[in-house]
Amino acid sequence: MDIVERIILSEEQIQERIKELGQDISRDYEGKSITLICILKGGLMFLCDLSKHLTPLVEYDFMSVSSYGDATESSGVVRITKDLEESIEGKHVLIVEDIIDTGLTLNYLLKNLHSRNPASLEICTLLNKPANRKVEIPVKYVGFEVPNAFLVGYGLDFKQLYRNIPYIFTPKPEYYEND
Repeated sequence: MDIVERIILSEEQIQERIKELGQDISRDYEGKSITLICILKGGLMFLCDLSKHLTPLVEYDFMSVSSYGDATESSGVVRITKDLEESIEGKHVLIVEDIIDTGLTLNYLLKNLHSRNPASLEICTLLNKPANRKVEIPVKYVGFEVPNAFLVGYGLDFKQLYRNIPYIFTPKPEYYEND
């Protein structure tokens, strides 16, 4: 594909790590049911693949939270654009996120969800970008530590495109630097 500068994580690497995460989560939640909260839109592919490897019973719910718009960097202003449909009170909740960048969005989300009184609340992210962190976030399950670069593919978009690519890549700068 012409937009790809460099593949950061192959489809095989991603799928193998997701299987390992599923085993870890299944062990930790043995005998319990889990409510998986997928952060849309980026977390959808990760949720689908991760849930195939979970042995506990799972419920799904979805939130859409925006801090990027069409930009390549977080604005720091967080908006909930779609809230949960079910109560999480007394439930074991696992937030399923595609990437943690500055931490500002997740920090806001954690405070919001804690106020809803879940039995437990943890985070599972496919990608962790600690070099860009502005707020420390307690992340229990991390797929990969990634460099501070603009990443696209496997749920991560550029102007709402390329989410369906099964690997993660850095796009060529000429595609996004003038935006």
